[in-house]
Amino acid sequence: MKANLTGILRAGVVLTALAVTAGCSSGKKEKTDGTSDFKGEFVISAREAEGKIGDENVLFVDARGAAAAGKGTVEGAAVTEWQELSTCQEGKEGDEGWGLVPEPSELTRRLQALGIDKEKEIIVLGQPEEGWGEDGRILWELRQTGCGNIKMVDGGISALKDIGAPVKGKPGKDLSSDLQVEELDKSHDITTEELMEHYEDYKIVDVRTEKEYEGAVLYNEAQGGHLPGAVHIPYTELFQKDGTLKDNDTIIKLFEDSGVGKDDKIVTYCTGGIRSAYVQVVLEMCGYQETYSYCQSFWRWAVVGEVEKEGE
Repeated sequence: MKANLTGILRAGVVLTALAVTAGCSSGKKEKTDGTSDFKGEFVISAREAEGKIGDENVLFVDARGAAAAGKGTVEGAAVTEWQELSTCQEGKEGDEGWGLVPEPSELTRRLQALGIDKEKEIIVLGQPEEGWGEDGRILWELRQTGCGNIKMVDGGISALKDIGAPVKGKPGKDLSSDLQVEELDKSHDITTEELMEHYEDYKIVDVRTEKEYEGAVLYNEAQGGHLPGAVHIPYTELFQKDGTLKDNDTIIKLFEDSGVGKDDKIVTYCTGGIRSAYVQVVLEMCGYQETYSYCQSFWRWAVVGEVEKEGE
């Protein structure tokens, strides 16, 4: 199963990278100065993050996984990936208990091994142009544990490289902490059962690619299509040519023009709750108060729920 999942995710990375390239940029990057046009409590610019490298009160968490981080990261960074912090060890995508946030005791064990400490500032690194927003998913999950001082680098590790920040270091070894997770804050999480029961109360936003939305089966989904009545706003539309986020007003207009307002109760979903978590966090920072990421997303919904396809 692990090999199968790895293959699926590699395919997702390639296709998502192509989507970013096609949908957000052509030619040279517009801006590589390490600044951010987006403002929010969970985002830090590459220039600001660079100034925190080496600070003993700051823990960098590389969300790209061991293979990518092994080729160079912030010296001493904790390294993980979304699967390692989710219930992906047994069964397969779409199963009832697969892809969820682990129970507090198990999540405690996994986060202690990463050195996660609520007393430190935690800065999560991803690579938007080559991934699914893994940094956003991990940030979204860490918020459930009560970690408050946590941010993701706008533009990811690419933005740090662009300004010459030291990102050729080795991951941290023998990391540990005494973190305890007593309960999870589920205020921005929604289960399949909750969504089904109150479906009409929510504005559903599909943040996958156009091909996925229209019905292509790309990642071993049980069937293709999208949730009934879902608005389509691809995750890639959040980004500028250089891989950093567009400014807040531009993102707000993007959603408003698609009929998604700040008074709506919004559920974002993707394939497995990675891109959707990233978008939920961004929407929250843009002033959308009732926002939820559907953690199991289309992998689970395609098994148990009704779907729509374009042209049907």
